[in-house]
Amino acid sequence: MTTVTSPIAGRTIGLAAVPDPVFSGAMVGPGTAIDPVREPSEAVSPVDGVIVSLHPHAFVVVDGEGHGVLTHLGIDTVQLNGEGFEVLVNKGDTVTRGQSIVRWDPAAVEAVGKSPVCPIVALEATAESLSELRTDGDVKAGDSLFVWK
Repeated sequence: MTTVTSPIAGRTIGLAAVPDPVFSGAMVGPGTAIDPVREPSEAVSPVDGVIVSLHPHAFVVVDGEGHGVLTHLGIDTVQLNGEGFEVLVNKGDTVTRGQSIVRWDPAAVEAVGKSPVCPIVALEATAESLSELRTDGDVKAGDSLFVWK
């Protein structure tokens, strides 16, 4: 069992509210989404594990049980080509929950016409394998988002 914690501060809104059909339809996997506070911040690892995919706008951490957790910073932010994001670790690094991964500014993302909403997705999971899923209310980085059974 893995507890997945919030990589950022903001308000949980659930995947259905994400302005992208791939995420809102849970095609990538089940999880939740966070509308972040509009201030420069660092997105942190939601679990202890290894960085297996790392881009300025998104990262995947796989924990010791093989659970991959995707943190996607904003929607269509791949189009920004890394502008406004600073990667703080390397692919292949072992990280701990709460360790800073990417520095970014949600307000700057919004200012260039992109949604700063951040899907947090359990890759290759089923909705039934998640419990205690947060889909509303304020969260701080490190607060529990869901438990992956």
